[in-house]
Amino acid sequence: MKKTFLQAEWRKLIMANYRVDPQVLLPFVPDGTELDLWNGTCYVSLIGFLFQNTRVKGIRVPFHTNFEEVNLRFYVKRQENGVTQRGVVFLKEIVPRLAISLVANTLYGEHYETRSMRHSWQATPTALEVSYAWKQKNWHSLRVTADPRPVPIAVGSEEEFITEHFWGFTRLGAGQTSAYEVAHPRWELYPVREYTVEVDFEAVYGPAFGFLNQTEPVSVFLAEGSEILVKGGGRLSNPLTV
Repeated sequence: MKKTFLQAEWRKLIMANYRVDPQVLLPFVPDGTELDLWNGTCYVSLIGFLFQNTRVKGIRVPFHTNFEEVNLRFYVKRQENGVTQRGVVFLKEIVPRLAISLVANTLYGEHYETRSMRHSWQATPTALEVSYAWKQKNWHSLRVTADPRPVPIAVGSEEEFITEHFWGFTRLGAGQTSAYEVAHPRWELYPVREYTVEVDFEAVYGPAFGFLNQTEPVSVFLAEGSEILVKGGGRLSNPLTV
């Protein structure tokens, strides 16, 4: 059994979900996995949230326990001993701490970048407002206004598909893929009333994703999140097969 590498809380996750042509994502699919669709739809998601109470191997690192992250991800799956592992692939993860980027990129082959970031949570009896922003030449941001009362995620829903992928897969190179497991309980969602996505996707994520500047998300969620466990990963033993 893999030991826990990281413990933290992921809180107030804004999830803006876009329908995309699968051909756009094929160059980024790690060997040994295939795109995971929901009702025939291929998604990428822009997600902003807050890390809280972060511990690496049980240790709190000063100034690295609470911080924002924004990532762009898509969804894949893999068969392992007759069991479907449903996971995500991160195209880029943005954080405000350089040490996080250096460790993740050097040791785990991830795609972190360090940027100035900020967030805002404002709760009243009638509304919950959450925003995340980062600076890359200009400021880019995600904002939602939601009902302050969370509701359960329906079984078989789009919300369940987006929130319940419990593996992370990383393409390390041709024929090389790493995998790690993420554990968390079932989340609740705050029904979103209004949202704003102010992001230059081409400037942040490159020309392959510039088309998202003219694309509206098919859905936007706000999840409360929970404590999460990231278990130590490793390379797939047979990455050239799915």
